Amino acid sequence: MERALILVVDDDPLNLVVLKQTLQKYYRVLSASNGQEALDVVSSNTIDLILLDIKMPKMDGYQVLKKLKNSPQTQSIPVIFISANDSHADEAKGLEMGAMDYITKPFSPPIVLVRVKNQLTIKQKNDLLEKLVSIDGLTEINNRRFFDENITKEWRRASRSGEEMSMLLIDIDHFKLFNDNYGHRAGDECLKMVASTLKSLCQRGSDFVARYGGEEFAAVFSPCHLDDAIKQAERLQKAVYDLSIPHKFSSTASVVTISIGVASSNLNGVNSVESLIEMADKGLYLAKDSGRNQVKSYT
Repeated sequence: MERALILVVDDDPLNLVVLKQTLQKYYRVLSASNGQEALDVVSSNTIDLILLDIKMPKMDGYQVLKKLKNSPQTQSIPVIFISANDSHADEAKGLEMGAMDYITKPFSPPIVLVRVKNQLTIKQKNDLLEKLVSIDGLTEINNRRFFDENITKEWRRASRSGEEMSMLLIDIDHFKLFNDNYGHRAGDECLKMVASTLKSLCQRGSDFVARYGGEEFAAVFSPCHLDDAIKQAERLQKAVYDLSIPHKFSSTASVVTISIGVASSNLNGVNSVESLIEMADKGLYLAKDSGRNQVKSYT
């Protein structure tokens, strides 16, 4: 397992050296000597914990913490304040703003290590709980909650960068007939096999696949042009067909197949997450209406 990454922020070079020497035997450590530098480090690294000095020129620790808490990307990073001021009022202010702990200078390295370890343990448990509530219990891929949250994040990111993003809506063809004739246990196994196959082909960067509901799945690719998304959808369609899960009750094929609707943020009329999903849904309807086991985009 990769060691946790800790950011130490202090304008005193000696404090930085002591803290880095204390921590780097057990963790990966980055450092910053002022508030803006700290924010720059956080924006380009996945930080697990921040040790943050309060008294710094230009931007103090309180201001840094406020900026961290105001950003969805950084608000969950635990922060331990370090300060030469042992005022209870300052400590209370920091904790009220969202700091997890408070260490006064001069600090004891063993105490620093224990408090860092405690906060990282809490963070690991919180991360695990957050992951569990975002996972579909049957298929063990991302669930609808994860999809709703993350497609909105990707939409905002793509809007800021001007990049094109694409999404797929995927439906297992004639799944009710499969369930009714082979039984719910076989249906569950079918869902798990299809989900695992889809996930294995959606591993690039910020791409993800999620169970959308029942026998429906959704996939998001960003950045991704419509033509590339169609090619990816065709790969998914073929991969599920190649699983060769028998389905003699299907009027489409002798094995389980999927229909896929594809949409892109650059299509006419797509100006929100809702319209992107609606366009993908129209593509899926076209795929079903055209005979299923195929990929369609509504343009």
